[in-house]
Amino acid sequence: MNKVIYMDNNATTKVDEAVFEEMKPYFTNLYGNPSSMHTFGGQVGKKIEEARERIARLIGAEHTTEIIFTSCGTESDSTAVFSALQAYPERKEIITTRVEHPAIMSLTPHLEKQGIAAIQLKVDKYGNLDLNEYDRYLNEDTALVTVMTANNETGVIFPVEKMAQMAKERGVLFHTDAVQAAGKIQINMNNSAIDMLSISGHKLHAPKGVGAFYLRRGTRFRPFLRGGHQERNRRSGTENVTSIIGFGKAAEIAQTNIEEENTRVREMRDRLEERILKRVPRTILNGDKNNRLPNTTNISFEFIEGEGILLLLNNLGIAASSGSACTSGSLEPSHVLRAMGVPFTAAHGSIRFSLSRYNTMEEVDYVIEKLPPVIEDLRTISPYWKDGRPTTEFEPQFT
Repeated sequence: MNKVIYMDNNATTKVDEAVFEEMKPYFTNLYGNPSSMHTFGGQVGKKIEEARERIARLIGAEHTTEIIFTSCGTESDSTAVFSALQAYPERKEIITTRVEHPAIMSLTPHLEKQGIAAIQLKVDKYGNLDLNEYDRYLNEDTALVTVMTANNETGVIFPVEKMAQMAKERGVLFHTDAVQAAGKIQINMNNSAIDMLSISGHKLHAPKGVGAFYLRRGTRFRPFLRGGHQERNRRSGTENVTSIIGFGKAAEIAQTNIEEENTRVREMRDRLEERILKRVPRTILNGDKNNRLPNTTNISFEFIEGEGILLLLNNLGIAASSGSACTSGSLEPSHVLRAMGVPFTAAHGSIRFSLSRYNTMEEVDYVIEKLPPVIEDLRTISPYWKDGRPTTEFEPQFT
């Protein structure tokens, strides 16, 4: 195959052709400022409101005013955290998990320097949370609970609805990063205890550089960015018009394709995963097989480095990932897999395949054909592997 086989859709996605077509007039023809009083700008403002309606429908929001446009999921996450801490200055704790996206994980050292305790919930070897531990930490000093809907590396889905209800009963705000989940599984904020939610356009076939922040009506809130009046004084800055319009169209398309994500895309993922685990010895499926996103599989190939696997796959025209794209510059094993107790000799060799509706079964079969020889070649030069088996001294143990 000459084309790139793209299986890194949890990092970013292709912009849907229909999305691009909807955006195009607003680059060169309909370029007015949506805040202007004249008709030329006003028609752009109406298109932004249409996008807001489409995104509200995707996540089941009751009111379109609960949708605030941002630049990305990271901004939306920071908005939730800093708003809660400013709205409840007497509270000095937040609760999160050990497996959050860097958008949250990287905030915690900064918060701790300001006297805010960041409690990180543990996960078991399948990546699942213990709600009893969570219940023990919830208290009157908790300003916010922030837990992702689904993990970006393993696809494991967390019980955020149950956790939000538990927080609500204690008078604690609850935020979830639903960046990976939106468009892949059903979300219904109209029947939810969740107060705040983050999503991002480029994870569901919209452009990069646009996100949305759901803020339940009546929730105490403090803006993250201050300045102009945009977004009803809740997020200042001239709107990223073209990307917002594209995001709205992508949300509309995603809503109609959720069934395909959970049938055809799931079938491709399952075939890829099952064949690889069967054909390649000493492999580990990371995460809860029965409780995860339909497009994601994370597999550890013991005794070799994930970077080596990715380089050889890249030479074959296959694009995958060794974890979060936001931490790809690090030589450390995934913090998610380490939190799950995956041995170092396996965590270093983890590969995430994340599919989309643009993938085909032909592409899946190509990867199934090409991957086993790559693993075999890398193991022949591994110091942990000899004569077709691991050396005794490096036999891994789960922690």
